[in-house]
Amino acid sequence: MVRVMEFSTGSALRFGWETFKKRPWFFVGSTVVILLASVLVEAFTSGIDAVMSGAPDQPSIIGTVINLALGTLIGMGATSFYLAAHDNPDTVDLSSLWHPRPFWKYLGASILLALAVAIGLVLLIVPGIILGLMFMFTTFVVIERELGPIDAMSESHRLTRGHKWQLFGLVLLLLLINLLGLLALVVGLLVSIPVSTLAFVHAYRVLGGKPGPRPADAALAA
Repeated sequence: MVRVMEFSTGSALRFGWETFKKRPWFFVGSTVVILLASVLVEAFTSGIDAVMSGAPDQPSIIGTVINLALGTLIGMGATSFYLAAHDNPDTVDLSSLWHPRPFWKYLGASILLALAVAIGLVLLIVPGIILGLMFMFTTFVVIERELGPIDAMSESHRLTRGHKWQLFGLVLLLLLINLLGLLALVVGLLVSIPVSTLAFVHAYRVLGGKPGPRPADAALAA
């Protein structure tokens, strides 16, 4: 079992790259699926906004609600997929992208996380960065253990305690990698996104993030 003391930015990034190399075309394809789903949701809700408000760039209540609901499902699927890809890179498949439980807990956690970071950023930016690092694993905990938003945020706080500087360095490095991917004619994102996300999940795992017991009816059909 990997110990907490073994976590480092370099080891997380190496893990992401080595895991990506095991099935590069599969990870590129899965990234295309996730990005395409996001684009289709935006196009669909823009069409609804155009009908409801008269212009695609004028958000409507219905369009906003649908966008939030579908965007949440995409986020849940991507989170579930990369957790599975980290643990079982040789056998994970695209079915892991469908993970609609626990929808309301995930949505609530995402909203609370966004609010906490936004409030922190208003308070001279630094508190927002600290809160972002403190709660960065919240959605992982929700997906794996089906904890409520507050409990998931508390667990994320526990996991990141004492590792803020290392995690800050990791986040900066991953942002840089994805910026380079964007500059590489955007196509580079098809590599940088899976590599960086796998590295991010690895940090979560090494710092102690493990699946916990779930309700008996929580398992999804294979």
